[in-house]
Amino acid sequence: MLLAIDAGNTNIVFAVWDGTRWRGQWRLATIGERTSDEYAAWLQQVMAWGDLSPSDIDAAIIASVVPAALWHLRRLCMIRFGVEPLVATAELDWGFRIRTDNPNEVGADRLVNALAARARFPCPLIVVDFGTATTFDVVDREGDYIGGVISPGINLSLEALHRAAAALPRVGVARPSHVIGRSTVPAMQSGIFWGYVGLIEGVVRRVAEELGDTPTVIATGGLAPLFADGTDVIGHIVPDLTLEGLVLLHRRNSRAAA
Repeated sequence: MLLAIDAGNTNIVFAVWDGTRWRGQWRLATIGERTSDEYAAWLQQVMAWGDLSPSDIDAAIIASVVPAALWHLRRLCMIRFGVEPLVATAELDWGFRIRTDNPNEVGADRLVNALAARARFPCPLIVVDFGTATTFDVVDREGDYIGGVISPGINLSLEALHRAAAALPRVGVARPSHVIGRSTVPAMQSGIFWGYVGLIEGVVRRVAEELGDTPTVIATGGLAPLFADGTDVIGHIVPDLTLEGLVLLHRRNSRAAA
């Protein structure tokens, strides 16, 4: 079975793929200083809930945007599971060109999302990922990754608003019943929700104009369903897009190494 690890700035997702389906998915808050032993103690416990043990794992892959966590995650795979993990980098065989000024600086999660989206949908593509940052990744008609857009994530923006303005409370992300808020909380929720809907629509429209084409738009991340409900520019929601991409990347590079 394959252990897939998606290490983001807010959470690290661990998932086990048995070749046909996901046997389990677990999420842990990202702490760069967390040791491999701490990961192992927690992961072995949650895996046991799904009747899985370390001996079931015979391969691993990691996509990480947190350099401090990567060393410990690699050690986890090697020491606790006895496998050398494949680490997602621009140097791997992706099956497409990475046409950016510096491919090595593109987040591994963004490339993995592009890989999974290409396998599911016709190009050109825009992948909108609602994570710590809200990212827009663009694949052209030829299937090449050509870059994208990075903006502050929704929760990050809410937290910054609360911290910078003493009179404004901390609020959750929700779709307000009206655009015009008649008190502080609905006004903040409207600004975040409709502001980000406007961001999504504006970026998608401008990317399409720059491409001179009509891209398929795919959304992923926990808040994707909420924001997709507020606009018709998002055509598809794929919650496990990053994990799907990790499976595809491992399969592709395992064949290449064979």
